Amino acid sequence: MSNTPNPQAVFDSPESSAGAMAFSFGDPVPVLDRREILDYAECLNAGRWYEPPVSWEGLARSYRAAVHHGSAIQVKRNILVSTFQPHRLLSRSDFARWVLDYLTFGNGYMERRDSRLKTALALKPALAKYVRRGGDLTRYWFVPSFGMEHEFAEGSLFHLMEPDINQEVYGLPEYLASLSAAWLNESATLFRRKYYLNGSHAGFILYMTDAAQNEQDVNGLRKALKDSKGPGNFRNLFVYAPNGKKDGLQVIPVSEVAAKDEFFNIKNVTRDDIMAAHRVPPQLMGIIPNNTGGFGDAGKAAQVFYHHEVVPLQERFKELNQWLGEEVVTFKPYEMAALGTA
Repeated sequence: MSNTPNPQAVFDSPESSAGAMAFSFGDPVPVLDRREILDYAECLNAGRWYEPPVSWEGLARSYRAAVHHGSAIQVKRNILVSTFQPHRLLSRSDFARWVLDYLTFGNGYMERRDSRLKTALALKPALAKYVRRGGDLTRYWFVPSFGMEHEFAEGSLFHLMEPDINQEVYGLPEYLASLSAAWLNESATLFRRKYYLNGSHAGFILYMTDAAQNEQDVNGLRKALKDSKGPGNFRNLFVYAPNGKKDGLQVIPVSEVAAKDEFFNIKNVTRDDIMAAHRVPPQLMGIIPNNTGGFGDAGKAAQVFYHHEVVPLQERFKELNQWLGEEVVTFKPYEMAALGTA
């Protein structure tokens, strides 16, 4: 957290002849601070296991950094879960957790829990955020915190990973390139929140250049503006510059139109970057089109999305069947895609 004091406007003292004022914002607090998550080179060998190439904690926190980032992941998760057919070894809720881990971290782990006769009793997802791959690449550890390490039984964990071009120890999600856009989107929202919540930013500047006959009148006007501020209200600023030029008394709005336009531009541009990384049609994300033509047929967009994005994911998750030797992961046809062809 920043030690910056609460934002406030500093008014000139009644004794000064010319007004001097300033106001500033405290630093916004993003979900990921003071760590460059994309600056990775290798997986550090910590002895018993390899550390991930990026911060899993950072990816987990970035999941909720921007609306469209988390929503795009949830759309894919929901479609996969809706088409998944539950099995006696794998419930729909456990499959949903496995899918969410894979889409968020690029790694999905499924633990096979056996009976005393070495037959499979159930398949349970292991939280990818805390799973570490052993130094020999065949064993896996669960490391939720210091001193609580647990080694999985050899051969009991299935590792589904999204390939990375720099290393083969862990997978990495496809959306990494869009994280900067997600963080900028978050920062713009946090700045806007602080802008409205601090209650001490300028509403307008009252600029006076005509020399007053009585200095007490100027001080009285200054004091009236200061005392008019209540909790959560905008703070107005007063500047007195005697013997000024034309337009001796002006009301100057502060950062209204320009700041508003820049906020919308940042939100729209970062949203487009995030959507491009996830490749989810805007019709499926609840986005309102800016043009009168709209986004087109939602059914056709869903059909293309299903065949180009969801079906390949389904095939990846079916790899569990080959590892287990039993067809556990199966899917039924996507109903929305069928409606789009009618």
